[in-house]
Amino acid sequence: MGILRQWFERYFSDPQAIVLAVILLFGFGIVLTLGSMLAPVLASIVIAYLLEGIVISLEHHGARRNRVFILVFLVFMAFLLFLLFAVVPLLWGQAAELAQELPNYVRKGQEALLRLPEHYAFISEEQIRELIGALSREVTLQGHRLLSLSLSSIPGVITLLVYLILVPLLVFFFLKDKVRLVAWFTGFLPRERKLTTQVWHEVDQQLGNYVRGKFWEILIVGGTTYVVFALMGLKYAILMAVLVGLSVVVPYIGAAVVTVPVAVVAYFQWGWGADFAWLMIAYGIIQALDGNVLVPLLFSEVVNLHPVAIIVAILVFGGLWGFWGVFFAIPLATLVSAIISAWPRPDKLDELRSQE
Repeated sequence: MGILRQWFERYFSDPQAIVLAVILLFGFGIVLTLGSMLAPVLASIVIAYLLEGIVISLEHHGARRNRVFILVFLVFMAFLLFLLFAVVPLLWGQAAELAQELPNYVRKGQEALLRLPEHYAFISEEQIRELIGALSREVTLQGHRLLSLSLSSIPGVITLLVYLILVPLLVFFFLKDKVRLVAWFTGFLPRERKLTTQVWHEVDQQLGNYVRGKFWEILIVGGTTYVVFALMGLKYAILMAVLVGLSVVVPYIGAAVVTVPVAVVAYFQWGWGADFAWLMIAYGIIQALDGNVLVPLLFSEVVNLHPVAIIVAILVFGGLWGFWGVFFAIPLATLVSAIISAWPRPDKLDELRSQE
């Protein structure tokens, strides 16, 4: 008990540390228990947070906020409409075409597997047929799941339509009334919150850099991949490019997972030939440039996280919040890292008191 008391006094001896801990626990509890219901609000906050950086940059150049936020919001709406009416139909068409081609891919894959015993004596035909049977059962199972998902997709479509109305509306008000909303929220916080303010400033800088940097990384990687795949004549180029672009949201794991559909599509289109090899080399170059050039440029000011910390964050937050937990795993890990680095320790407490 003495050890626990010493540990508690070491890290929670300052009242402001208690305030910060209560705020963090309250916010975590709200997101954990009401996250699904507040999903449109949380998504709107993230988008408004992203757009706020642009608004502030234009304000620094002398523009008035009441005009700037309208301009930024209109650009956001134009981008959203472009995605809905230009990109999404193309993605839907290519996804439908790929679904129609899947039986042919399965048949070609079975033929390729049946030829393996001719080249590798240690592989028997019976083993290949057992493998084909297992794969066929899995494909059939996934087909039934997709069918049941499509039959129950009407509520999902209605939810999507509600999101498309609510999210832009919420983003508009978050940008328009930012000062009033922040003042209303901070009115519930204790007046003595210097530590909380300090942590928020650090987290604000780190998360702002991450969110904006990740947005540009998705656009640059996805756009470059589409241009390369289209020039090389790969089928479903825009669908594969979107997958590659979104894969950067989940470091390491995303790139490894998305390599499989790219390689499968390329193999069934060209086989083991020069075209397949050149496409995979080009894809590897894009991944290398992203990891070694683009990421250091975009995230030079973001807290450096160890790969182990990133993987643990993906597993933990993904287990808590599913897809959105994986999507926001790195910002949440950055938040935790910033809080840990700013948490008052005895040496920091003396420094904070000297500044008061």
